[in-house]
Amino acid sequence: MNVGTVNKRQKRTYQSQSETVHNDTVQDNDTSSEENDIGDEHGSESVDENTPGQNRLEIDATLPSDGRYHNKQRCLILCSRGVTSRHRHLLEDLRTLIPHHKKDSKLDAGKASKGALGGIGRAVNEIAEIRGANTVLFLESKKRQDAYLWMGHTGNSSSSSMRTGPSAKFLVENIHTMDELRLTGNCMKGSRPILNFESTFDKIEHLKLLKYLFTDIFGTPRGHPKSKPFVDRVMGFYYVDGKIWVRNYQIIDQQPIESKEIKKRKDITSLVEIGPRLVLNVIRIFRGSFGGQTLYKNDDFVAPNFIRSMNMQDKGKLYQERKNKQRERRERQENIVLPEDPLNSVFQ
Repeated sequence: MNVGTVNKRQKRTYQSQSETVHNDTVQDNDTSSEENDIGDEHGSESVDENTPGQNRLEIDATLPSDGRYHNKQRCLILCSRGVTSRHRHLLEDLRTLIPHHKKDSKLDAGKASKGALGGIGRAVNEIAEIRGANTVLFLESKKRQDAYLWMGHTGNSSSSSMRTGPSAKFLVENIHTMDELRLTGNCMKGSRPILNFESTFDKIEHLKLLKYLFTDIFGTPRGHPKSKPFVDRVMGFYYVDGKIWVRNYQIIDQQPIESKEIKKRKDITSLVEIGPRLVLNVIRIFRGSFGGQTLYKNDDFVAPNFIRSMNMQDKGKLYQERKNKQRERRERQENIVLPEDPLNSVFQ
């Protein structure tokens, strides 16, 4: 058999196979067009999105997690110079609660504000970019007694790849650290928390924004190398008196001991506080990172420095009132005139 005849036979077989495949595709297209025509006639298969009154198909985009580290969230935690020991211990407690944090040295706010354009916000954004952090938690201390907490998404406005803003500024009040409280609650270090928000966070607009901000910062990503695959604590955020109260609790599951409880199969679940405790008073919410357009401003906020000045003025008023009473008493004694006694000359 010649080689030329073999090649001709192979070409014929290839042509026959391609023709069969082409015919199958043509038949499939014909059947699909017929099905579309049938669907148009009955009106049940095809749904027009623009026509009102028709039910749209909703696709659930949530997929089951495979336990891997996909949510690459990193939080930069740092403070300014001049913080007190209480503020420093609070920062250490927050680092233990956030295992996906990035640590950095203290930032000199005075030099940063006098430096390049942008001030302290630009300095923090540059540090976050170097450290590869998405969010930031910056504790600023003023006059060694007032603590201001900055939270937000970092990023440089010049770079479009990084997410810029929003950010919020809080006044931290009623600080109580873990070492100070000495509570009985205890959880595994690096465990993932359950974030519990009050129903008010779904009703007020600026609290909705803060809810997502707290979720990104305090919510530990699943599968993070420094996190533990356990959920044994709850972080609660409560909105009372116009302020946000933050608490941290341990979840304790007590097994039934008595025979009656064993028969009823009742597991007693309780919460024991771990700490720390702090109260956040919202000052402003900015659209950008550490600045920009003001999205929300708390009109009821009063600066602690103004409160101290008013207290000093009240003390000065008390001193002035006391001096005025002393002067009035002295003038009254000088103006007293005793009547002349007619019996004074009897025994002279």
